[in-house]
Amino acid sequence: MSTEKNISFQFKARYHTLGELNSGTKQIWFVIHGYGQLAQYFIKKFDVLARQNIFVIAPEGLSRFYLEDVQTRAAGGSNRVGATWMTRENRLMDIENYVSYLDDIYKAEVQSHNFNIPVTILGFSQGAATATRWILNEKILFDQFILWAGIFPTDMNFDKGHSLLIDKRVVTVFGTDDPFITPPRVNELNDLIGKIGIKPEKMSFTGKHEMNDELLLKLAGL
Repeated sequence: MSTEKNISFQFKARYHTLGELNSGTKQIWFVIHGYGQLAQYFIKKFDVLARQNIFVIAPEGLSRFYLEDVQTRAAGGSNRVGATWMTRENRLMDIENYVSYLDDIYKAEVQSHNFNIPVTILGFSQGAATATRWILNEKILFDQFILWAGIFPTDMNFDKGHSLLIDKRVVTVFGTDDPFITPPRVNELNDLIGKIGIKPEKMSFTGKHEMNDELLLKLAGL
């Protein structure tokens, strides 16, 4: 019988930024991508914010994979690569690793400066659960929390979520034609919101499983 063991080692990981961070920066936004996306492309969806002197930080899931299977790629398919934050396999260790990674980005980009700048955390799709688990680690300061086309994780600590979010601006955002946001999914989100005991703002836009420039500017107060 095999024995599973764990080992800790030094690990390097990338992330992307957009805009400049200085004393004139209006806001800092952490944007957490969804399943199968890469930070270098996801961050481009926030160019509308960077043009308004908002500094955008896009971390990237620590596991990457080809978006098409071996046979499809061999037959002339795409070699496109995506990233994921976790799967059901060894999920707790994956969560521990990405939370530590996100904490270190926050330390490098926010804590290392003395600027008093409002911070927004946005999680898109799979990134909504990732962002939630990150803030629940309680090692970062933020002012606004946005779930965009995603929901809270069902296994979260609801009491901790309540104490952390009750005094924050929390917003849920969905596209009106998002195929992943079904009525059962909305009911699940509403149930989770009830368990947390908060009253988030609910916003929508005409569109699918995507970002929306006009609504991003509204969320930034612009």
